[in-house]
Amino acid sequence: MKFLNADVVLKDKVLRADVTVEGGKIVSVDPVKGTSARAGKGDIDCTGLTVFAGLIDMHVHLRDPGFEKKEDIASGARAAVKGGFTQICCMPNTKPVIDNKVVVTYIKAKAKEADLCKIHPIGAITEGQNGENLSAIGGMKEAGIVALSEDGKSVVNTKLMANAMLYGADFGLKCLCHCEDRELADGGVVHEGYYSTLTGLKGSIRAAEDVIIAREICLAESLSLPVHICHVSTYSGVELVREAKRRGVRVTAETCPHYITLTDEVIKDFDTNTKVNPPIREERDRLALIEGLRDGTIDCIVTDHAPHHYDDKHVEYALAAFGTSGLETSFALTYTQLVRENGFPLTQLSALMSGNPASILGLEGGEITVGACADLTIADLNKKWTIDPAKFLSKGKNTPFGGREVYGEVKYTVVDGKIKYGERA
Repeated sequence: MKFLNADVVLKDKVLRADVTVEGGKIVSVDPVKGTSARAGKGDIDCTGLTVFAGLIDMHVHLRDPGFEKKEDIASGARAAVKGGFTQICCMPNTKPVIDNKVVVTYIKAKAKEADLCKIHPIGAITEGQNGENLSAIGGMKEAGIVALSEDGKSVVNTKLMANAMLYGADFGLKCLCHCEDRELADGGVVHEGYYSTLTGLKGSIRAAEDVIIAREICLAESLSLPVHICHVSTYSGVELVREAKRRGVRVTAETCPHYITLTDEVIKDFDTNTKVNPPIREERDRLALIEGLRDGTIDCIVTDHAPHHYDDKHVEYALAAFGTSGLETSFALTYTQLVRENGFPLTQLSALMSGNPASILGLEGGEITVGACADLTIADLNKKWTIDPAKFLSKGKNTPFGGREVYGEVKYTVVDGKIKYGERA
């Protein structure tokens, strides 16, 4: 199969080329000189389209097992390939928790049955996410986890967190850290600032996030081990990561589309779809995150895809579940915000959404090169469209972006050389 006359985003440049795929691998990337070859049977004319290395989302909640009313592995996989994702990593806050090889094996089997994108489980740091005893990390690694996380909470016991980093490192696993001091957060549901005062909604201060970011950085520095900071939302958090990197600390970090596109002004209408954790913060934070992405302080964009049933969100703001459904909107929101509005090169967009996640977790893929797996995301970057949650393939329709106009529509998602989303899927 050939993808002809495409704008191909390589690691360091964008090249007009024909990409040939055979046996699940990329076998050639041939620059187009003059007129591109005519499409043969099974080939796709990609004139006007852009080919990226398959998108990778290293922070997704699939809710399965235990919360299939919100999402299941099949519906999450359908949403993923529609959003251009060829690989996703699912967090462990399921029921039962992903804290043993049996649950890992279940997820891998369901992913194989869905046969859409590649799904990599992430194991819980502690048994049942109860913060007391380390999970069966070795068994989970053998069954196929790619990282460890206490997802949705921090490990309160600092000594236990240090042991998790040490023990995880023995198996080549990094800890992905949700950073929140719950005592400082004190039940806050939005960012503490002008709009929390205006609405009367209980606020959470930046320090509730920052003090745990600082702790994880200190542990990584003292232990000479890597650590990954999840969904950074504060300007001060960006600076903590930036300074740590300058000192040579092995820290990586992520943020999400909602933190670089929205400010806490959105809470004034009490739309529970704006309730996320950590909360959407102020313009100062939004701009700092964009700058952190630009200068490499923040390594990648993730969705923190958190689908919920209608009933979980259609209640009073304080009672609503945290989270937004993001797999089907992430690429367009990120492309529109970073490339069209802030001048990021396409190569950097690809690194943030593919290359860097692959590197952080040691996954195959993330770059278009001869011999690499044929995971490709093909998009029409000039296509303007309006986000409509009613059209989501995810069971979760909870998004603050309904009605928002964006650019960049995924046309094909190719996994191991097979079209999993698009006209021929």
